[in-house]
Formats: sequence, structure tokens, C-alpha cells
Amino acid sequence: MDAMMAALKRFLWLWLPMLAVLLAGLARAWRTGQADPWDWGSAAFMVAVVVGLLLARRGWAVFVWVALGAAGPALIFCALVAGRMPDMAAAGLLALALSGIFGSAWLRSPPMAVGVRGRVAGIFLLAIAALLFWFGPAHPVAPVPDRPKLAILTALPLFWAGPGQAGTGPRDAPIVTLLRTRFTVEPLDDPRRLARSGVRRLLIAQPRAMAPEQFVALDDWIRAGGTALVLADPLLRWPSDLPLGDRRRAPSASLLAPLLDHWGFVPGTLAHGEIRHVLPNGRLVTLSGAAMGSAVPERRRIGRGEAILLGDADLIDDRLWLADPARPLDPRAWVADTPALIAQWLGAPISGERRWMRAPADVILGLRWAILAGTGWAMLGAVLLIRQFTAKRAGTKSENQDERSQ
Repeated sequence: MDAMMAALKRFLWLWLPMLAVLLAGLARAWRTGQADPWDWGSAAFMVAVVVGLLLARRGWAVFVWVALGAAGPALIFCALVAGRMPDMAAAGLLALALSGIFGSAWLRSPPMAVGVRGRVAGIFLLAIAALLFWFGPAHPVAPVPDRPKLAILTALPLFWAGPGQAGTGPRDAPIVTLLRTRFTVEPLDDPRRLARSGVRRLLIAQPRAMAPEQFVALDDWIRAGGTALVLADPLLRWPSDLPLGDRRRAPSASLLAPLLDHWGFVPGTLAHGEIRHVLPNGRLVTLSGAAMGSAVPERRRIGRGEAILLGDADLIDDRLWLADPARPLDPRAWVADTPALIAQWLGAPISGERRWMRAPADVILGLRWAILAGTGWAMLGAVLLIRQFTAKRAGTKSENQDERSQ
């Protein structure tokens, strides 16, 4: 009975911290839906440090086993929910756990056991962990030196604060803040100015009604070599505090049908509600009330230029791609790849890849297998700890007997 209680105690001593690490990282990852092992980094490192301080007298095998338990279930979860194994972030999470437990254990061990070199090695490993925290996770998007001009033609509140928002007057929407890192962004109110502007890229996002001569100016500009990304929404859901009928509101349905018909685009089927799409390349985009047959935009060559059409303008609303409005440049705060896709479609890609939780069923599967793997790891670890404790106690008894015999 005592042996069973001792085994249960050691099992829980391993299993509960593992579960705490898994749930702590999951709570952080759930805010964005990203399957990023770095979301588990802080919890795994802190548990590893505490275990290293408590088990400083144990052997290296125990340290490695604990590090595997701190990082392994999280990596299993990330691989299953994203449908592919994590890349370098997996090695980074495991390195955090190993450096945390070995570094703290060597600092905690008696000087006679590890010596000065052991203490220095412990400090070095903790410094390695600090560098991993600094350089490992995705960094905010930084401006590039050469930024081509980008004109934006829209009735959406992308450059000003609307009524009911904090403050009034000029204010960049988060999507514009990010686009400014890749382009020199210029608002455009009349397409007839395009020919003299020197702009070669244009974002059209749910503009107001245009006169026939403005349509002609747009068509001529593209045929002369311009590239236009058109977000034409048949059912705009962008929230506004302006009353219905107010001319300052963006139109609730796209008014570009004559021009799109002229370019050969066929209207798509209206999809109601918000829909998350994982594209073939792993990128995620969230659409709302879109005209779509696919989340991939249609492309048409028009003269020497190109028109790219996506039947949704709501996708650039930060509520559909950003968890924290104060951090639009931080990819770890994104809930979709929308800004990176917009920049890519406009010809200025943003480096970096995010992995996403694909569906609720994948999350349940990943959590189930992560807990099962962690439970098996804790059971085997309890056996390892009992054997070490038994061997140590047997060695102590043998030493005492030798002393008595002398």
C-alpha cells in the first residue's frame, strides 16, 4: 500500500505540472487560433526551472525526462491541430525546457557536486534561454527600405475615426498601418487622378458609386500596366455607428458590377456568416458575407495590367484578423493571415509562416492525444523516480553497513 501511494504521489508530481503547462499554453494560443509552440514557452520554462531547483541532486536522465514532458505534449498538440509538424519552433521549445532545468539544477547543486564550471554552465544555459525568448518567436513586421506607391480607393473608414470610436479625425486602420510597412500608402478619392499619380498598385475596397468616366479611367489605368486588388462585397457587414442612408457610410453592396462585368468576372454565390478558410498553402483567411466559389481571388489579365477580385471587403476589418488592435504589426497577435495575403496579392510579400488550428475536431483530437501522451510519460517517469530513489536508498544502507562492520 505504501509503495502504491508513493508511486501515485510521484505520478501526480509529474502529471499535474505537465497538464498545467499544456493548459497554460492552450489558453494563450486560443486567443489567436495559432498552433505556435512558442505560446507554451514561458510555462514550459518556468516549470523546468522549478523542477530543476527541486531535483538538483537527481541525475541527468531525470532532467531530460522532465524536459520532454514539459515540451512534448504541446508539440503533439500543435502537430495534430495544424496537420503538420512544427518547424524550428519545436526545437526552440525543447531547448527552453532543457536549458531551464539543467541551468537551474546546476546553480542549485552544492559547490562540491558541480564545481565552479558547473555554476558557470548553469548561468550560460539560462542565458541561452533568454536569447531563445528574444530571438525565437516571430518579431513585429518591420518597414522595408524601398516602398512602392499604393493608392487605396475606398468608402470604408481606413483613414479616419468614425463616430463612436475612440477619438475623431485622421486615424489609420490596422490594415493600413501594416500596409505602410510595404508601401507608400496614398488615399485616392477620384480614379481620374491615377494617370498622373505614378501609382502602379491600387487597392479598391467597397468604394462609393462612381461615374462612367471614372470607370473608364480605372479601365485605362489597368490596361496601361496597373495592378488592382478589388474587394467587392455583396453584403458588407462592417459595423458603423452612422445611421442607414448616411452618405458617409460605405455602401452595403458593391457598386462595381458594370466594371467587373466588363472585365469578365462572373458573380459568385453569396455565403452568409463568417467562414474560416485554410488555403492550400496553409494560409488562413476569414471571410464574412462574401461572394465566393473559393477563398482564392480570381485574376484577369487586362491589357498590360491585372485585376484581382475577391468578393469580400470585411476580411480587412481588424476584428476578423487581429486579436489585439494595439498590435497590428505583431504576427503573434493575428487571428488570420489576411494582412500578409493582402500584401502578397499586391506584390509585396511579408516573410514568415503561421500554423493554425484547422477545425474544432482537430483541437479535440490534439488535446486528447497530448493528454494521453503526457499521462504515459508521467507513468514511466514515476517508475524512473522510484528506481532512482530505491537505488539511492540501497546505496546509503550499504555504506552504513560497511561503516558498522569497520
